[in-house]
Amino acid sequence: MLAQRMMWIAWPAFLVAGVLEMLVFAFVDPQDMQWFGQPIELSRQGVYTLSFFVFWTITAASSALTTLLSVSPFEMNRCPMVPTERPDGCRKQEVCCDPVAV
Repeated sequence: MLAQRMMWIAWPAFLVAGVLEMLVFAFVDPQDMQWFGQPIELSRQGVYTLSFFVFWTITAASSALTTLLSVSPFEMNRCPMVPTERPDGCRKQEVCCDPVAV
């Protein structure tokens, strides 16, 4: 389940980072960029690569936050173990699962 959610986050972020890369560098020349008044000492390809990973990180953080906020309270508080197999002292011990006398 975790790997599936990671793919829900990573792939859309990757695609959006690629689009952002194309849009930004359609208007900005990497050789004209400055950092604190100093020219950047990277090649164009280096600026493209670094920018892509920055865009990917930011969009992945956005996607991760969206995925986290879309989880319902039931999913967040659900215990993955069957109630009868939960350890003693577990807060999620449920009375409904005790054997019922017939």
